[in-house]
Amino acid sequence: MVIFPETKERRIKKKVCRKCKTVNPWTAKKCRKCGSTYLRPKKAEKKVK
Repeated sequence: MVIFPETKERRIKKKVCRKCKTVNPWTAKKCRKCGSTYLRPKKAEKKVK
């Protein structure tokens, strides 16, 4: 399966709340669900052989 660079960037360029694990937009300053400001960038997915 071919994954285009634009698609890969769109899937990975997110922020995840460390408190409730909700996926938020990249531009978020606080979590949309719980309001926490403790966000981290989404980890890149591992390649599967």
